[in-house]
Amino acid sequence: AYKRFSELLPKEERENACSARVPKSQILTLPELRANPFQHRICHVFSTSETEDGSMSFEDFLDMLSVFSDSATSDIKSYYAFRIFDFDNDGTLDRKDLEQLVNCLTGQGEGSRLSSAEMEQLIQNILEESDIDKDGTINLAEFQHVVSRSPDF
Repeated sequence: AYKRFSELLPKEERENACSARVPKSQILTLPELRANPFQHRICHVFSTSETEDGSMSFEDFLDMLSVFSDSATSDIKSYYAFRIFDFDNDGTLDRKDLEQLVNCLTGQGEGSRLSSAEMEQLIQNILEESDIDKDGTINLAEFQHVVSRSPDF
């Protein structure tokens, strides 16, 4: 992990990799993130940068790797997935978050974008399945409940 992190830094900064921050643009060059539709959200969620620029310290990088490792528990994975899907960072998945989530998964192109009726129907179905307290949003507990019923998660 240290080797991969330090390779993202310019040569002159590599010997101080433990105290350096890798810019988001470099993190996004990792093959595992390059094609991920949530790449920007992943950087946002795992970055501890005070300027919220998505840059990562070595500790941030380790946190990200550990969450995506096979040995991470489904509770840990679902907690971070929830944070990644919570686009407005308000602690719930509302209709706007769900719409952004669907758009990320289906692509932003004209040929792959859902019609507004299809989007509305899909969001309604998601809420019917997941919104246990029927408040129009999905909280972390509801999200984790749904995930626990999905072994492929």
